[in-house]
Amino acid sequence: MQQQHHLTTTPNLEAPDDFYEALIEAHQGLSTEESHAYNARLVLVLANHIGSLAVLREALEAAK
Repeated sequence: MQQQHHLTTTPNLEAPDDFYEALIEAHQGLSTEESHAYNARLVLVLANHIGSLAVLREALEAAK
């Protein structure tokens, strides 16, 4: 499996509106604390999928 070494910042979601809807639905019924915990778990799952510390550092910087 080839690993990406740079953060993709151009639009890359095949269905961004559908993803946004799914994300909002995932938070339905959660308290603020539960929502924050869910987001933290989601970040860790996606970070694991990315796998590259260099790309993750780019993402951390881009999110500021």
